[in-house]
Amino acid sequence: MADYETFTHDVLVIGAGGAGLRAAIEASAVGVKVGMVCKSLLGKAHTVMAEGGIAAALANVDDRDNWQVHFSDTMRGGQYVNNWRMAELHAKEAPARVRELEAWGAVFDRTKDGRILQRNFGGHKYPRLAHVGDRTGLEMIRTLQDHGVHQGIDVHMEHTILTLLKDGDRVVGAFGYDRERGRFKVFRAKAVVLATGGIGRAFKITSNSWEYTGDGHSLGYQAGAELIDMEFIQFHPTGMVWPPSVRGILVTEGVRGEGGILTNKEGRRFMFDDIPENYKAQTAESEEEGWRYCQGDKNARRPPELLTRDHVARCIVREIKAGRGSLHGGVFLDISWIKSKLPNGEDYIKRKLPSMYHQFKQLADIDITQAPMEVGPTTHYVMGGIRVDSDTQMARVPGLFAAGECAAGINGANRLGGNSLSDLLVFGKRAGEFAAKFAQEHSLGGIDAAQIGETARRALEPFDRGTTAGESPYQVQKDLQEMMQDNVGIVRREDEMATALEGIDALTERAQRIGVEGNREFNPGWHTALDLPNLLTVSEAVTRAALERKESRGAQFREDYPDKSAEFAEVNTVVWKGDDGRMQIRRDALPEIREDLKRVIEEMK
Repeated sequence: MADYETFTHDVLVIGAGGAGLRAAIEASAVGVKVGMVCKSLLGKAHTVMAEGGIAAALANVDDRDNWQVHFSDTMRGGQYVNNWRMAELHAKEAPARVRELEAWGAVFDRTKDGRILQRNFGGHKYPRLAHVGDRTGLEMIRTLQDHGVHQGIDVHMEHTILTLLKDGDRVVGAFGYDRERGRFKVFRAKAVVLATGGIGRAFKITSNSWEYTGDGHSLGYQAGAELIDMEFIQFHPTGMVWPPSVRGILVTEGVRGEGGILTNKEGRRFMFDDIPENYKAQTAESEEEGWRYCQGDKNARRPPELLTRDHVARCIVREIKAGRGSLHGGVFLDISWIKSKLPNGEDYIKRKLPSMYHQFKQLADIDITQAPMEVGPTTHYVMGGIRVDSDTQMARVPGLFAAGECAAGINGANRLGGNSLSDLLVFGKRAGEFAAKFAQEHSLGGIDAAQIGETARRALEPFDRGTTAGESPYQVQKDLQEMMQDNVGIVRREDEMATALEGIDALTERAQRIGVEGNREFNPGWHTALDLPNLLTVSEAVTRAALERKESRGAQFREDYPDKSAEFAEVNTVVWKGDDGRMQIRRDALPEIREDLKRVIEEMK
């Protein structure tokens, strides 16, 4: 084996967003040596883009809220294909994680009597999202980093992991390279936590940052972990569609939580046209009632703009397809209208949504206090990911743990807004806790020099071909993103997804012929080439799982199977790597839900 620089830790955390930082803090707290690898600079994780808030049943604004209501909301939003144990743990432990964050220095917005303020959000029965204006994710990362920096964590910034190292069945480390100089590195560890986020860069239009190329999903899959629920991709209903300078950028659900309304080009609030039967009792029947709800009236029902994200996204697509959309293929989201309701409406908007106001003013010259925004669905979040144990977050591969968006189970068919940030805290803590416990009970494993040598050889192949003989990595990535957007997007059909599978095979062949120029230092073409295998893996997993689930449920909408099917009501789709190296798929029955939790769901209904 080449003499690569080697680092040794008890626990190695891959990813430095909310889940990764929380896992590293928890593992460090018990005294084990922790290393953290992040693809970007520390503080640049995509978690900083989370704007709306952290869902936790603190009951500070409405004392009727409790963990049982939160659990029931999460299960209903996920169409009951959630991992019920994870949903239970999340609902019970989220309040403690938020208060812990507060104790570590997070500066939350406050109620008049000084408690953490909570706002309304789609799918949540009561105001539940603890927030810092519309900069909640940024404040979370700041707080976790400020707390974690004192824990003695070794941080390796701007590094990308290429493969997980195994000794027999067990994961014993990782092999990657530093993006600045292109030098390969070996990371030995007794336990590894994957916390790499999502897969949004597999699609053309996404709110996700450049790092979200499915690294953790693919690393886990290649190491022998199972992926579940990969068909469920959440298309956030409100991403900017115009002007081009902000295309795909998220408009937080907090805009609708504070009173923002959706209208078509005729000026009509179309969300009142289509309210699902199971949400009718909770949904306002008039614009006035919806406005009172946003202003904190406990007796009012929520406006239809605060229905679940999958439903709102499909309603927007319906308006666009019917020719009632905006000039640039979206609809209008208007918060400026509240100036007619509040004498200080302009200041209210700037105070409640400071990032939204400044971001779009600076990047697009749009003043959200004066004019509506043009919005449409944007690829936002993947509910699917690595199958983990509900309590410990360990995958089916010993020594491998996962948390956050690259893990799966809690969200089922659709995630409620705000649950992502509390998910990071609750299961990041658990992943770090049990990874540390695993590390204390095991010694370092052996390193396979042949695995490292083969990975390094494949990584350097593009330089041998060069750009004259080889394919462009940027073109292959662009073709993949457009194909996934067109064929495996928000509305799906079997023939289009079959075309996508053929396209993925063709793109996989093209990816093996990629060539890059220059050397290993500061080479973005090479970085793109190394991201492509991960993007292709997750694209195939999403497509195969979406084909397998012949129904519409949650975030999956099949035009050829528009209704829910009892056949799929209690199953997860499972994807894994077969012995022949090809992707396999099956359906697994959901475990029977505990009787007391069944009663909770029935009572909340």
